[in-house]
Amino acid sequence: MKPNLSSSESRLTARQMLTVAATSAGFVVCQLDVSIVNVALASIGHDLHASVASLQWTVDSYALAFSALMLSAGSLGDRIGARRLFVGGLVLFALASLACAFSRDAAQLIAARAVQGIGAAAMLPNSLALLNAACGHDPKLRARAVGLWTAAGSISIASGPIVGGVLIAAFGWRSIFWVNLPICAAGILATLVWIDKTRPHESSDKTGVDLPGQALAILALTAFVGAVIEMRPLGLLHPLVLGGLALAVVSAVGFIMVERRTRAPMLPLTLFADRTFSAATVFGIGVNLTYYGMVFVLSLYLQRVLGHSPLQTGLAFLPLTGGFLLSNLASGPVVARFGSRAPMIVGALLDAVGFAALMFVGPSTPTIALLLPFLLIPSGMGVAVPAMTTALLGTVDKRRAGTASAVPNTARQAAGAIGVAAFGALAGHAEGAAASAHIVDAVRWSAGISVALLVCGAFIARLVRNTGESAQCERRREAIE
Repeated sequence: MKPNLSSSESRLTARQMLTVAATSAGFVVCQLDVSIVNVALASIGHDLHASVASLQWTVDSYALAFSALMLSAGSLGDRIGARRLFVGGLVLFALASLACAFSRDAAQLIAARAVQGIGAAAMLPNSLALLNAACGHDPKLRARAVGLWTAAGSISIASGPIVGGVLIAAFGWRSIFWVNLPICAAGILATLVWIDKTRPHESSDKTGVDLPGQALAILALTAFVGAVIEMRPLGLLHPLVLGGLALAVVSAVGFIMVERRTRAPMLPLTLFADRTFSAATVFGIGVNLTYYGMVFVLSLYLQRVLGHSPLQTGLAFLPLTGGFLLSNLASGPVVARFGSRAPMIVGALLDAVGFAALMFVGPSTPTIALLLPFLLIPSGMGVAVPAMTTALLGTVDKRRAGTASAVPNTARQAAGAIGVAAFGALAGHAEGAAASAHIVDAVRWSAGISVALLVCGAFIARLVRNTGESAQCERRREAIE
């Protein structure tokens, strides 16, 4: 496949559009499971007798495996071929979805969700690497392709609550995992037919996976998230909580030391020397932590406080998830014209306004009152996230596209897991009226924390270079090399 290399041409070719369609299948199933599972939390908890902590692990086991393994998957894709890893991820995700559907208790479901996360880790960074290669690493084409790619994910997020609500009402919560099978099958077929084989890069095809770094990353993330989840029921001073936090710190320090010394690090620390890369990564952490943490708490609020059924919850979430579609589609042309910095700043502030409106919810707030924040939040994120992704991809050369794509997505998925753990812990583990009061307080506190983080994110986004500035830096880097 010969991508269009002309930077003056802003339209995607038919071949590039087919690549967007094929790679979007992976992003669709990754996003679909987020929204569907959140709608199904109450049903899963009732059927499997799962506590709030078990529900947090149901969400976070997926996010933890996703985030902890994405760096290795991106690096491995650079070495053995992005297409091979992308297809392998789709196959594993489909098999794990079957295991989720047949789970008989919370432990089995949590384990199967972790395997889904492994499949998602293989898919996401390598789908972006395939997109980047198809666009010839042209910044304007890349911005449009990423906008369409994220729009596909937004459609899945938007349809997830409704599809999940209907399926749960008709067939039970297990049916939500069967939806992944035809999407994965279509993605595998489209990739094999429409995308040419990718070759490993000669500079890195003889290096192995950074096993010590990978093990320390898994240990640090799991220990920290586990400690946060158990902090509320056990107490901050409980030995297991203190031990988990200590283990997380020691593992994180060890991880950094290993990555500085190893010959083939899973996290190349040199990437953070670029201010755009660093700023955009931190920005993505704030965006994902606030969104995924808040969605978890809102799922509990809608079903356990307002008494909504899964279908009613899906309908209530429709503006929150559906709002991503139009803003994602608009983001590509906006970034191509104005660069990444301004859309990131505006998107973060718009997102913050939406969260601010949720600081005033109560135990009898009408669902219609949630409409405005549920529209503002995805509108802000839908503009900011594609701009952030485009800025990140513009900081590295094609040989490291998979690794560079994995770093910010790893950080964002880890932040999402931490958000679920932290905001979910605020919801408490009480029963009856006490539980409702805790959940309402959790929504308010989570919203306030989110506003603060997003305002900080808007300031951080000012450090991001625009497309022209990034292109100049890339030319200087190539000249040095």
